[in-house]
Amino acid sequence: MELAYIPSPSRGVIHLGPIPLRGYAFCIIIGVFVAVWLGNRRWVARGGRAGTVADIAVWAVPFGLIGGRLYHVITDYELYFSEGRDWVDAFKIWEGGLGIWGAIALGAVGAWIGCRRRGIPLPAYADAVAPGIALAQALGRWGNWFNQELYGRRTDVPWALEITSSTDGRVPGLYHPTFLYESLWCIGVALLVIWADRRFKMGHGRAFALYVAAYCAGRFWVEYMRVDDAHHILGLRLNNWTALLVFLLAVIYIVVSAKKRPGREAVVEPGAADDDSGAASADKKAESDAATTEDEKTSEADDEAKPVSEAEPESDAADDEAKSESEAAKAPRDEAESARKG
Repeated sequence: MELAYIPSPSRGVIHLGPIPLRGYAFCIIIGVFVAVWLGNRRWVARGGRAGTVADIAVWAVPFGLIGGRLYHVITDYELYFSEGRDWVDAFKIWEGGLGIWGAIALGAVGAWIGCRRRGIPLPAYADAVAPGIALAQALGRWGNWFNQELYGRRTDVPWALEITSSTDGRVPGLYHPTFLYESLWCIGVALLVIWADRRFKMGHGRAFALYVAAYCAGRFWVEYMRVDDAHHILGLRLNNWTALLVFLLAVIYIVVSAKKRPGREAVVEPGAADDDSGAASADKKAESDAATTEDEKTSEADDEAKPVSEAEPESDAADDEAKSESEAAKAPRDEAESARKG
């Protein structure tokens, strides 16, 4: 009797009335939102405008989904075009089957189109979204858990994954949860890229290349553990060879780029600095207007208080007037007194 294991969901879809809510699609959607959110924060920190990452993602995400599906269908064509199979299933992306290699490749094409339309360098954009992509992959792998797919060899470890489905050649039992291994690895990759980018001020696409290299390193050993059907070349699965090749290309890019273009891009989005300057000027103007208004209020208060303070001089004028009248009345009396004595 097994004391501990990770249970698989009994089904990967929940129907909300006539609307099916599929766990696989839900994980992909959450991953996209996380990637855009984190990418936007990093882009703004690099000097870009808020919202630019989302605008470009409108191009990158659909291209990435199409690329991921194309890679899966091409490399596992027998699942859709062999005898007894229905080729229409190739379009049922909600049932699972996205190749990360195709998603990144064609997603980069979509991002390039979006960046070109806005005059933004693609490497700078790629650096900003790299950790977010890794987190999106970490979340997306849980879609494989809902579909009971992409598991490893049989095992009796406490964290083993229980497979209960027997469709498509599955054999119920306990297996290594390779989806979980890759999910945790992707979280580590995201943290690594964030740390390295802060520590070494990586630019010109090197943060993205670090993400690619780190992911490929983990994908190699995770892929080696999987037992689902795959094409083999010289004893290794096709995805193992792909991970090895892409890893080498990413490392070469980091080395060459660091020598040719050290440091970061001074400007990642044209006009963003001017917007910031304009906003700063507007803030200063608002502060100046507020100070002027305050001075005017103070001056008005002083003017209102001034008559009260001048009350004393008016009193002195009244005393002087009364004194003059008294002296005028005294003059006839003095004349009369002089006449009497004379």
